[in-house]
Amino acid sequence: MNLLTVVTFLPAAGALALVLVPRDEPGQHRAITLSFSLLTFLLSLGLWFGFDASPGAPEFQFEQFTPWIQSIGIGYHVGLDGVALLLVMLTTVLTPIVILSAWRAVEERVKEFMIALLVLETAMIGTFAALDLVLFYVFWELILVPMYLLIGVWGSQNRLYATVKFFVYTFAASVLMLLAILYVYFHDGGTFDYVQARQSLAVTPQAAGWLFLAFALAFAVKVPMFPLHTWLPDAHTEAPTAGSVILAGVLLKMGTFGFFRYALPLFPEAALQYRTAIATLAVIGIIYGALMSLVQTDMKRLVAYSSVSHLGFVMLGLVALSAEGLTGSVYQMLNHGVSTGALFLIVGMLYERRHTRLIAEYGGLARQVPLIATAFVIVTLSSVGLPGTNGFVGEFLILSGSWLSRLQSASLFATLGALGVILGAVYMLILVERVFFGPMRNPANRGLPDLSVREGFVLAPMIALIVVMGILPGPFLAPAKPAVDRLIARFQQVEQRLGTGPQVGTIAPAVSVRAGAAAPAPTLPIVLPTGGAH
Repeated sequence: MNLLTVVTFLPAAGALALVLVPRDEPGQHRAITLSFSLLTFLLSLGLWFGFDASPGAPEFQFEQFTPWIQSIGIGYHVGLDGVALLLVMLTTVLTPIVILSAWRAVEERVKEFMIALLVLETAMIGTFAALDLVLFYVFWELILVPMYLLIGVWGSQNRLYATVKFFVYTFAASVLMLLAILYVYFHDGGTFDYVQARQSLAVTPQAAGWLFLAFALAFAVKVPMFPLHTWLPDAHTEAPTAGSVILAGVLLKMGTFGFFRYALPLFPEAALQYRTAIATLAVIGIIYGALMSLVQTDMKRLVAYSSVSHLGFVMLGLVALSAEGLTGSVYQMLNHGVSTGALFLIVGMLYERRHTRLIAEYGGLARQVPLIATAFVIVTLSSVGLPGTNGFVGEFLILSGSWLSRLQSASLFATLGALGVILGAVYMLILVERVFFGPMRNPANRGLPDLSVREGFVLAPMIALIVVMGILPGPFLAPAKPAVDRLIARFQQVEQRLGTGPQVGTIAPAVSVRAGAAAPAPTLPIVLPTGGAH
């Protein structure tokens, strides 16, 4: 059986296994769920080490096509390029961490909670792996069900409001994408196959513009981009810790992945037309998210608004359409998943001890919980992009790629993005100072237990990734290079056909994966040490 298919549906098989376990056995529910998620991760390592990132390798690997509904051209078509591979790995790494983090935090309806997490994992992997537009849409919408339950059943006091807002925003935008998918079907010879549609889709420029906007709206809501972000702070604030980590770590990347995989390559002419507008909204999101983070009193809402800012960088790099910008965007997707996921994990640990997320209720915790404080400082340094951490690599590539791009007002966008980096450092360092340093103003903070063994196992892989991805980015950058090159080449073909002159960056030169080897000019040198996919 195809390895990618096994990895995709193994969590769903675990959910079915849980159905057979009696409701009054929460220990078994947790153990079975963790076992299936760990097995999924171990099998996904076969995808990582089996992926061929060499220049002549197939675009999509671990590919499988099985006719599904032949009468209307729907097939089970899955496969991975380098970007999808990285996001699948992010999913399989985060899921067991999330399950372990919720080991004691969820005491009611444990069976249903664990089933929701496993179904969610299958839906997320399927979204990244799908190469059929209908299959992609099915997985995309399937995610709404377990996420709705995670927030609506196990959330905080205002969970109903947050759940309805999340559902309405994402579902309404997705319906427009479905209409666009149907339009593509009827104008592309009766097929929903993504690979074929990308090669043969021929629509008028006006239609392409509307189709691009329909796809882009669905993805922009999921990112979320300013001004479609208002559901995110409420969803994060009301969701349980596990829900917040999955939401920030993986679900938001579905929006940025959607732009990279579908909106940009399917409608390149329209993308060139709207790229400046998207870059403008991205930069507004960077600054707005940072300013809103500065005035938050709730730790979860602060981290939620920081996501709006960080994902604005991802969108800026995507529409820069330069090798550095696109590569940095892909890397920043991973960085945000790791760093922001870790922030939510630590905030959840503090909440379990004090049952409050208000920043004013804390202070001076470093003396009481030095291990938690150390972990939070490391994650904060990653979030602000300190050199030597993963955050620096992604932000540096994005800002460099934006400055060097042929995007209109590129230097202005890059400068405003750099301002966002400075603001990000301000609000995160203020958060660290108010929570962990200074005087201990609240007697309730005395005697708090430090990091437990279980919590150590939760945070250790996140901190390890922060350090490794910051020092040795090569193994994580290399798989994405072929996909980035193909996307740039597609836009260059469009430029030649339209005769508009150069608007996108050049294809990155062949990147060596030998330690210490740097890419030659004219693009920004990127050092890619040995490791990972090959």
